[in-house]
Amino acid sequence: MAYGETKVYYDGSHYIAIPHTERKNKRRRKREDEEIAVVEKKEEGGSETQKATEPLTQQQTADKESQMEQCKSEPSEQSTVRTTTKKQLFEELYTKYINLRKSERQDMILKEMQLYFDNQEQAKEYVRWNMERKYRNLVCRRVRMTRKARLANFNYFCTFTYDEKKHTEESFQKQLKICFRNLCNRKGWKYMGVWEKSPEKQRLHFHGLFKISKNGMVGELYEKTDYSTVLHTMQTVNMNTYFEERFGRNDFKVLNNRLLGESLSYLMKYIEKSGEKIVYSKGLYQYFISDIMDDDVVSTIGQEDKKLLLYDDFECWDEGCLMGKVSDEIISQMRKTN
Repeated sequence: MAYGETKVYYDGSHYIAIPHTERKNKRRRKREDEEIAVVEKKEEGGSETQKATEPLTQQQTADKESQMEQCKSEPSEQSTVRTTTKKQLFEELYTKYINLRKSERQDMILKEMQLYFDNQEQAKEYVRWNMERKYRNLVCRRVRMTRKARLANFNYFCTFTYDEKKHTEESFQKQLKICFRNLCNRKGWKYMGVWEKSPEKQRLHFHGLFKISKNGMVGELYEKTDYSTVLHTMQTVNMNTYFEERFGRNDFKVLNNRLLGESLSYLMKYIEKSGEKIVYSKGLYQYFISDIMDDDVVSTIGQEDKKLLLYDDFECWDEGCLMGKVSDEIISQMRKTN
């Protein structure tokens, strides 16, 4: 037995194994962030940070710092001072300019944050480092979402649309979350998805990938054909009676490999543009645990050849016990991990 306790995931084409390694986990030193006082003026045009449009000179920086000190010592109706950290301010500005291109977003954040640094070079380095951090986090979210989706075997892509006749936006979101949680516990559903507001009407939606067994479906599915005001054409959707009665319009699309890839691309594109987080149900994992034999390894791959490319019919072993050749049924019996 060459590789014990490997973590195996499916990338859409092949099974990849990550061999188990022993290494001590070092505690990362928590990065302390400096607190700053942000002055916001209650004027037309927004806050002080919103008004910065070009690099500040040394004199302008000194003037603004004196204004901030004056505001803190002499509060007025025209200005307020709030205490925050540089990281929190960066996150606020990143969300504010989320729809801009990456270079434009970085420039705008820099313009509004440079006041809180000793010089422009420090501000540039801070903003650059945090932009890279956001990108790394986004890549990790993509990888995690894809691996969970490929291992979960989702069979439906569902859309649930807010109906003002049945709910407020708050009650729609709250009750739909409760409904999903109950179906996961009682019917074995699994899902991942995002909340979204349509660009034109700003109507709240939930788009998600779902795993629903034949015995786990609630209500009845039927085809409904009507006119789409967005696409300006007739469309046919698979409506579920259970969700139609309680929440309003919905659509259940049966997934295949092509549609699963398109659905994942859509969710990835949306979280990149909006910064929204993926909502996961419990029981979704990135890997299953299996011992791997030498004969089942095609080659080593990845950085420093740390991963193993496996044959499509490799054998799964659990603590020395042969479970069988890899399949959905065998994978369901294997131990899982994140």
